[in-house]
Amino acid sequence: MKNIARIFFITAAGAMLLSGCIKEIDPQSSSVTADQAGSAPGSFDNFVSAITSSLAGSFTYSGSSYTPYDFGYPSFFLMRDVMGQDIVIEDNGNEWYTTWYGCGTGLGPQYAVSQLPWTYYYGWIKSCNTVLSLAGEEPSDDKKTGVGIAYAMRAMFYMDLARMFATKTYAKDPAGITVPLILETTSLAELASNPRATNEVMWGHILEDLNKAETYLADYKRSDVYTPDLSVVYGLKARAYLTMENWPEAEKYARMAYSGYTAMNEEQFTSRSTGFNTPNNSWIFGLTYKSNDPNIIRNDGDSSWGSQMIIEVSASGCGYAANYGTPKHIDYHLYQSIPESDFRKKVFIDFNIDNMEQNEALEALSAYSDAPEGILSTAGATTSQMVGGLEVKFRPKDGEHNDQYKAFTVAVPLMRAEEMMLIEAEAAGMQNEANGINLLTAFAKTRDPKYEYGKHTSENYGSSYAKDFQNEVWWQRRVELWGEGFATFDIKRLDKGIIRSYAQTNHPSGYRWNYGIYGTNDGNTYPNWMDFCIVQTETNYNTECVNNPTPLKPNEDSPELSW
Repeated sequence: MKNIARIFFITAAGAMLLSGCIKEIDPQSSSVTADQAGSAPGSFDNFVSAITSSLAGSFTYSGSSYTPYDFGYPSFFLMRDVMGQDIVIEDNGNEWYTTWYGCGTGLGPQYAVSQLPWTYYYGWIKSCNTVLSLAGEEPSDDKKTGVGIAYAMRAMFYMDLARMFATKTYAKDPAGITVPLILETTSLAELASNPRATNEVMWGHILEDLNKAETYLADYKRSDVYTPDLSVVYGLKARAYLTMENWPEAEKYARMAYSGYTAMNEEQFTSRSTGFNTPNNSWIFGLTYKSNDPNIIRNDGDSSWGSQMIIEVSASGCGYAANYGTPKHIDYHLYQSIPESDFRKKVFIDFNIDNMEQNEALEALSAYSDAPEGILSTAGATTSQMVGGLEVKFRPKDGEHNDQYKAFTVAVPLMRAEEMMLIEAEAAGMQNEANGINLLTAFAKTRDPKYEYGKHTSENYGSSYAKDFQNEVWWQRRVELWGEGFATFDIKRLDKGIIRSYAQTNHPSGYRWNYGIYGTNDGNTYPNWMDFCIVQTETNYNTECVNNPTPLKPNEDSPELSW
């Protein structure tokens, strides 16, 4: 059955409105005919490789090298994480994630940023569908690995979309709607009236894809962590069952996923040369930016993950985090809740340093970086002028401080053993709390030998949905996985509010909102801006596709919460 590929352009004035110059990919174009793919340059293996190699992005959304959030999959980590409270951004004209942090009508269906996930995710899904179409219903032996990779990745993409766009999680409402489901067999006629799949249908399909991936990848031995193998499939199943609250299966697959992997130790976690930029034995899945990637070689490397997250290259003169005043900080309250005995605190700079004289500050900063002067320079370019809370979790490649073209060619973790260990603990505890506490404690003590269970059980953030035990797991996830793209997903599935307004908050004025702790929003505690809007052109073309409400920014800062 034939499908079409359709790419069209909308051109007019306006930088933020959807009428801006955007290369748009409609879900209706998410598959191609075998004839089209067969006539394209390259082979089946090239199409398979493209699924994962494109994760690093090549200005897929805008086509312009001057769009600094157009660098692929890791950019969505930041879009989702700044919507909560754990990442604090600077309030100035250079911060490209203000739209998501500010959470207002700019996230609505008529604005350009609503096109971002549509362009990227359905483009990736199209690549998966192309591989599956080329392989056919009974793939030959030489195509089975590629088919398995396509099924695994398609499941991952739909899992993200479902969690971003659904207004009710699977556990809360299996009949809640997600996004239109486009398969390699979907016809053009069906695309014109393709409703948003329910949670039940979507998650059922995700698991079906993962079951097929498990079969096709059974004998696959990968050479690096940049393509999915069975451990990744198991990890994706663990994520799916966690969201669905199928606790026995989540526990089972999480344990299977991290089998053969180990949690990072303190040296690895805080390494100044390889910290969160080089795969190690905790990384189950990842991607990497290469020296010849467009996001590295064009625009001085400023349109890359490294530009946004690596602050230790101030000597280069480039990088939004290092030199243009937009580094990311950890939320002050979350930082203060981390004990001094927990080594994870060492990747966030102590707020007390802001009260020191320069020479004393430089000495204190040398405990965090080999380029302490650069940290002061980075803070000096910001509105807040603060080094406190700056992250040095994501390090420049090989400790390079001068050449951003080298420093930004980093790998980024997409799945780690630690995430799976925390899923296992939560899932076990939801069946037998004592077992879960034992698993959680064993994990936490690898980070903090003085850890004692129970200090975070009351952190419900306005929600009664999560159990006290889950609150404790959630705190571990927030600290362990900070900046890795899980904040919105966890807030939605646990139905948490957010807290940005409190004494000594480091969130800038105008963004200090406490949402959900004083009431609920349409049956949810979590902020309504975490339900992504579908780009309006999709609802125009697809008559059965309804949209989520446009989020409204709070009118003013909230009164300070007393913890």
